[in-house]
Amino acid sequence: MARPWTTHDIPDLSGRVALVTGGNAGLGLATVGELARHGAHVILTSRSAERGAQAVAALGDAAERVDVLSLDLADLASIADAAEQVRQRHERLDLLVNNAGIMAVPAGVTTDGFERQMGTNHLGHFALTGRLLDLLVGTQGARVVNVSSIAHRMGEYRPGLADAPGADYKPWRAYGASKLSNLLFTYELQRRLTSHRSAAIALAAHPGTAGTGLGDHLFANRAGRVLQPVFRRMTQSPEAGAWPTLRAATDPAALGGQYYGPRGLREQRGAPVVVTSIPASYDVASAQALWQESEELTGVSFPV
Repeated sequence: MARPWTTHDIPDLSGRVALVTGGNAGLGLATVGELARHGAHVILTSRSAERGAQAVAALGDAAERVDVLSLDLADLASIADAAEQVRQRHERLDLLVNNAGIMAVPAGVTTDGFERQMGTNHLGHFALTGRLLDLLVGTQGARVVNVSSIAHRMGEYRPGLADAPGADYKPWRAYGASKLSNLLFTYELQRRLTSHRSAAIALAAHPGTAGTGLGDHLFANRAGRVLQPVFRRMTQSPEAGAWPTLRAATDPAALGGQYYGPRGLREQRGAPVVVTSIPASYDVASAQALWQESEELTGVSFPV
């Protein structure tokens, strides 16, 4: 068996520019830290510039290679503004890590009226990627890495998932749909990049079960407060949870369209390897329908 991949396998990233959404905490901060420690200039996006600055301050010597950019993925105007700032400040973009997300939240809508899990986890990243894709395509060897989840297995795609939630809203079902959408988007983006003979590639990753703050709201009641310490002991650290993303982002042998996750039992934890998503995620018709719907909803068209 080949030696397991570790962060020591990340090559020198000097001269490269990376953007990580939701980089102020959890998986995002772990990703930012490793990329910066290996020489990349990293744009850390956060809804709160203050929280972003606090996160950078905790990175030690690597902090000098990290900038903070305010970005609210639940607001198309914020996405457009952030993308324009990146384009004005940088002539290249080697890596876009679409990491930020919300999980199993109560019913609600984004600034633009979308169901907020689909609106934030998929449509926000779709719009950001579209607005930055020409910069990515113009950078030799650029990558887009979309962070999905094991929960994509409980998702299904159908038109109208981004509509404002009704009385039948189920938080976990909506989360699963948004994570399946991440994969449908990844695979369709790769098909389009390939058809246009672009050297840029699109990949996906999932963290397994990682103890981040993403699900803290699920432990708000009395029973949850009792169970949360048990859950924390069962999960791997945010640093380990970021390994699949980091491998997809930096492994010279990675290929477009690959999906990385932990190699352990049920992909819960362990060293990152290429894994397989559910058959529905590879359905071309669903991916094309989602793409068309996403362009119509966000008003963002891709140059591929």
